[in-house]
Parts: sequence; C-alpha cells; structure tokens
Amino acid sequence: MSEISKRGIEGKVVLITGGGTGLGAETARYLAARGAKIAVAGRRKDKLEEVVGQIDGAGGQARAYQLDVARKDEFKQVVDAVVADFGKLDVLINNAGLMPIRPMAEVNTDEWDAMIDINLKGVLYGIAATLPLFLGRGSGHVINISSVAGTKVFSPGGTVYSGTKFAVSAISEGLRHEVGNKMRVTSIAPGAVESDLKFSTSGTSQAAVMDFYKAAIPAVTIARAVAYAIEQPDDIDINEIVLRPTAQEF
Repeated sequence: MSEISKRGIEGKVVLITGGGTGLGAETARYLAARGAKIAVAGRRKDKLEEVVGQIDGAGGQARAYQLDVARKDEFKQVVDAVVADFGKLDVLINNAGLMPIRPMAEVNTDEWDAMIDINLKGVLYGIAATLPLFLGRGSGHVINISSVAGTKVFSPGGTVYSGTKFAVSAISEGLRHEVGNKMRVTSIAPGAVESDLKFSTSGTSQAAVMDFYKAAIPAVTIARAVAYAIEQPDDIDINEIVLRPTAQEF
C-alpha cells in the first residue's frame, strides 16, 4: 500500500454493522491492517469478539458492540459509545443485511418485514445516528452496502430484496446531493460475494441461490472497494461502485 493510501485510512475510526461475519468481518480486518481503528457491531457478540481478537492479535485496535440495526435507539447508543471509547467516529459502514429469496406468490410477509427492517430501516437509523455528528463537525463518511439487485431487479424470487436495495441506492444518492458539501457518501453494489448472506434463503429458492453463489468472489474484494472509497482525499467522493464476478450474468 502506498503512503498516500495509508494516510487516507490510518487513524480513522470506522463503525461496521454486521461486522461479525462475512463481508463485514473481512472489511474490519482489512481496514485494521491499514491502520484504521475498528468498531464492529452486530447481534452475535461471540462472532464480534472473535473478529476483535483477530484484529488485536495482529496488532490492530478494535472493539465490539452488540447492535440490532432495526432498533434506532440502540443504534444511537452504539454510536455514542464508539465516540466515547475512541474519541471520534469518521466512517459508518452500513453493511448488515438479509436476503431471503422467495417468489412473491408465496406471500411470506415475515421475510418482507425483516428485509425492510434490516436492509432499509437499519441503513436509515445508521444515518440518523451519525448525521448530526458528521454535519456538526463538517466531515464524515457514510458507506452503504447496496447490491447489484439495487441496480437491476433480481426476479423471480428477489423482488422485495431488490426493492430494499433500490431504496438504499436512492437514499445514498439523495443524501449525497443534500449534504455532499460537508461529508462523503458512497454506495457499494456487489454481485455474488462469499458470505453468510446466501444462508438467509431457506425456502423453495434455496437450491437456486446456492447455485448462483457458486461463482461468488471473495469478501476481501469488497473490502478493497471500501478501502478505495475511504482512502481518497477529503475533496474526492466516490459516489458508487458496482462490482460482480466476471462470470455473473445478472
């Protein structure tokens, strides 16, 4: 890594939701290795502590925070705790997500509710918890993990999931337009990435999802994209990154 790139990441405090496994955990380790101070948040404290142990063992700095992103008061408490523990917060990565793929005709409203709560409300609550802090300071960075399903409807089966991710993409662009003179906003839209996301599907589409993910790219690929957005000079805002496995048709 060049000295310019390292300076863009080193010392920054980064909060990552869904940070205990998959893409979130890999991003935490990747950024920590480049000098960032990491706060991993999620519902499974044991997984979070495992990531913290790996980072600490490699000479980095990290802490774990239990968080259900669908609870806005809890999100605010975690942000306040991160600032109290580290002295500041520079970057929020809204990574927590859920992807139960199922045809709409099966009318599983519990899955619809869960996707709206985590994929959409979770992003909004993260923005709500950090926006006053970032705007008051005149700097900060929100990175929303969307999906290629937020650029093209993933159907049959992923219609509601696509709806939540299209919303994340729209919110990211609207937020950038509203506050881009004071802070940075990035939307990252991955294709199939090796993570626990594929295990969200337990119904009739499970076999199709597992087949789709045979072409998945490593989570570190997304971690590198996140690092690229963070490491830019303050006057450069990487608005959107879309990346897929070369073999992925969708």
